[in-house]
Amino acid sequence: MESIVSGHDPVLLEETLHWLDLRPGQVVVDCTLGRGGHAREMASRLGREGLLIGLDVDPRNLEFAQGRLKDVPCQVRLFHANFAELRDVLEQTGLKEVDAILADLGISTNQLFDARYGLSFAQPMPLDMRIDPRLRRSAADIVNSIREEALADVLYELAQERYSRRIARNIVEARRISPITTTERLADLVRRAYASRGGSHERIDPATRTFLALRMAVNEEIPNLRALLKEAPGFLGNGGRLAIISFQSTEDRLVKQAFRSAEQTGQAKILTPKPICPTEAETSANPRSRSARLRVMQKSGRS
Repeated sequence: MESIVSGHDPVLLEETLHWLDLRPGQVVVDCTLGRGGHAREMASRLGREGLLIGLDVDPRNLEFAQGRLKDVPCQVRLFHANFAELRDVLEQTGLKEVDAILADLGISTNQLFDARYGLSFAQPMPLDMRIDPRLRRSAADIVNSIREEALADVLYELAQERYSRRIARNIVEARRISPITTTERLADLVRRAYASRGGSHERIDPATRTFLALRMAVNEEIPNLRALLKEAPGFLGNGGRLAIISFQSTEDRLVKQAFRSAEQTGQAKILTPKPICPTEAETSANPRSRSARLRVMQKSGRS
């Protein structure tokens, strides 16, 4: 199985390959290389004259993916970069346009359970959440420094956490006693906020949305996505395709709006009027894929 080899299952793999419709000799950008699952399969379709350009903010995953891509038939160029830096990367390659761009906005399974990232409340970890080591601000920095109202806004706006104000109040009260530095302590504070409201009736852990919001804030995920959506279409050649896999409603809404705007202005055609979702077989084999949504658009003219 893919996850045994890579520590991560590439989500919506067959659907992504179908909609990108890759051919030998093309140039493809994988903006979120991860463990190389999507990239390896895309590269196998590009032939000796093709080129795969891979970006990732995580040096560990970048190194892992490099090893997995050693025997692919096409040329490969990898960069430690965020997809918001796509323009800089393509300038380094000397390319003005490409045939396809993929961005998978989810995190890798290996990142979630590796204590060095501090992303999970499933076990005690340092409260960090930085995927890109170039980032200066950690999750601990955020929860221990920003104002209560601003913290509540982060939780509500990024993850639609309905108890955001109560959670923020708990955090501020707790940090007055001592800084919050572990995922375990933060998760406990969030769960107490739910308990004071009669408990949670949802299947997910009460801390899930808070951790999601903080991860998105630390890694500047929404500003970076906005930058990608603004820049990427301009780098597609005529007929080129942009595919984005999102896992959260805020992300999917931004992708939907950007694609719709591109279509309304005649720059592109939406190939997936409704997002493509995982099959029952995929969600059964990989439950983390259940919230994935794939949207694809095709460049219809040169700007």
